[in-house]
Amino acid sequence: MSIEPTELFACLADPTRLRLVTLLSSNEELCVCELVHALADIQPKVSRHLAMLRNCGLLTDAREGRWVYYRLATTLPRWAVETMCLTASAIEDDMPYQADRARLAGMPDRPLRRPCA
Repeated sequence: MSIEPTELFACLADPTRLRLVTLLSSNEELCVCELVHALADIQPKVSRHLAMLRNCGLLTDAREGRWVYYRLATTLPRWAVETMCLTASAIEDDMPYQADRARLAGMPDRPLRRPCA
């Protein structure tokens, strides 16, 4: 997939979308319910931003029963993945990113990970 730098930064310009990508860059995949819990936000808002990121080509999703899992798209150019991962690493100790990770780690009844194909 081809994405221009201006497109990447436009997709990440919203704080909610940046928080989502930050969480996903340090987790192989996360369910919508995990992302809602981590961000302490409402499901429609989180789902809307996930759809925007998917439409930008930054994320892919997969349905497994009642769960929808999101992950960084494997078709992204290397520079885009590195940019997102470096950004996530640089801000991981800042608020609200630190709080997001703590809420995710403390989430009760997290869905079981999908088995490897």
